[in-house]
Amino acid sequence: MKQKNVEIVAKPSEPHFVGDGFRVHNFIPSYPRMNMKRMDPFIMLDYNSKYNFPPSEIPKGVGVHPHRGFETVTIAYQGKVEHHDSSGGGGIIGSGDVQWMTAASGVLHKEFHETEWSKKGGVFQMVQLWVNLPAKDKMSAPKYQSIVNSEMAKVTLPLNAGVVEVIAGEFNGTKGSASTFSPLNILNAKLNKNGKVNFNMPSHFNTAVLVIEGEIIINNTEKVETDNLALMANDGENFTIEATENAIVLILSGEPLNEPIAAHGPFVMNTQQQLIDAFNDYNTGKFGYLED
Repeated sequence: MKQKNVEIVAKPSEPHFVGDGFRVHNFIPSYPRMNMKRMDPFIMLDYNSKYNFPPSEIPKGVGVHPHRGFETVTIAYQGKVEHHDSSGGGGIIGSGDVQWMTAASGVLHKEFHETEWSKKGGVFQMVQLWVNLPAKDKMSAPKYQSIVNSEMAKVTLPLNAGVVEVIAGEFNGTKGSASTFSPLNILNAKLNKNGKVNFNMPSHFNTAVLVIEGEIIINNTEKVETDNLALMANDGENFTIEATENAIVLILSGEPLNEPIAAHGPFVMNTQQQLIDAFNDYNTGKFGYLED
């Protein structure tokens, strides 16, 4: 097996607000060398680094909006989010939990800070990921998966190195509970200081490592600090992560779909005509109804 090396280490971009409840740094697709084609099947990554929201009687967030052609994956590190969509999916996730919404043929959805959490306020930290769907699945039925941390597959590492949470895919023979439409791995490595872990991802899988907490060294050479993302090259399979202090690291690795990408706003399809159809279907009410 050949080593998978670090291609670039990306610092977080200037933050911007999505709605009034999510203060995010966008890595995919706006960061140079991390466009949708390069990161396929991961077509968007917004990272809400730690941000303190003051108490609010009116929950902050994003109002009703449509999606078609992909999945949204929301990973909560701190804070609570409430989600509702027009297919009947929804729920509340807190620290350590994951919401996995398959928009597919089309949904309306909204997401806000959970009501009671909003009244108290506090530190909020999350990742939202968009995962593209294969062409054959883009018009499949919407669905919703709630993955609570207490039921998440976990692998305890030897030598008190820490724990790897398997959200999707597989790690050391342990499979995550999320069902996916294409091969991908989404893992949270929660490492103790000096903890070390080895990962093996196929060389053609597009792979990235986001440091949520602490600081790590990849392959004994590349230091990656808090809130930075390491894009891994497609030159090998194996790479190691060592925590120089207690760390939380999100690892993303997926097989590219290698299909045409036509994207505009909340729709990600394969052709321009499909985008036009998506806007027409949305404007004529075919995505259902969801109350503001």
